[in-house]
Amino acid sequence: MAEINVTPFVDVMLVLLIVFMVAAPLLTVGVPIELPKTEAKALQGDKEPLTITVNTEGKVFLQETEIAVEEIVPKLRAIAQGGYSERIYVRGDAKVNYGTVMRVMGTISAAGFKSIGLVTEVENKGS
Repeated sequence: MAEINVTPFVDVMLVLLIVFMVAAPLLTVGVPIELPKTEAKALQGDKEPLTITVNTEGKVFLQETEIAVEEIVPKLRAIAQGGYSERIYVRGDAKVNYGTVMRVMGTISAAGFKSIGLVTEVENKGS
């Protein structure tokens, strides 16, 4: 009677599990910006939302890809799996012009997307 030795398979799977556990947080960095601070609570969700980022120079990014403001709506329509109810988060650097962030949000809202939110960091009252 022949038996299959699964020990090497288990060893490889455990090593892969550890590698992915270490690498996963490093993959969510995105575009580096300094978010404004607020006292709002964090939202809970089951899937990753689409993210629009406006950095200090006023450049606009969809996820990690730089795009022009005019290209936001066509790209969102192509990517959005939930249609116009897809969650879209707008991240604006604290030093960027308020009008630039509002122009991006207005463009998305005018296209018919209903679930748009601003991303901030939790404010520390001690500092």
